Amino acid sequence: MEYLIIDGYNIIYTCPELERLEMEHARTRLVEIMIDYSILAGQQIMVVFDAYGAKGPGERSLVVGGVEVFFTRFGETADSLIERLVGQLSKKGTVYVATSDWTEQRIIFGRGGYRITPAELWNQIKQARREGEKYYSRDLPAEKYLENRMLEEIRLELEKWRCEKE
Repeated sequence: MEYLIIDGYNIIYTCPELERLEMEHARTRLVEIMIDYSILAGQQIMVVFDAYGAKGPGERSLVVGGVEVFFTRFGETADSLIERLVGQLSKKGTVYVATSDWTEQRIIFGRGGYRITPAELWNQIKQARREGEKYYSRDLPAEKYLENRMLEEIRLELEKWRCEKE
């Protein structure tokens, strides 16, 4: 099993498409992108957001479209949760962490994980999209109907014949 842990805010702040969005929208968009990617990549994906200064009920997680989204508990950084997850998951399979935080990368290596830079992550996502387009059509099913691809005068003539038979 392969796992991919995303350092949420770190990835948002390194992606121009996400960085310019309002933060809640950027988080939502990142999760949407990861849902699409998880289907193509076949990895179990987790996105971790730092709620270090937020007062609340503690660590929260939810699953959205197969992607597990974590918000840390009060006083905990995303880095510490990521380190804990890497330690647990590296016993079950291969763990990759997407972050540009150099200190975090060294700790990840020490816990048995591998790091992916934000640029590498975006390249993998683009590559997966290109590969997926080979197998998935964006055409609407009706666009494949013969009548929708015929010349108009031929379609009308056939329609006239059909009506005569009725």
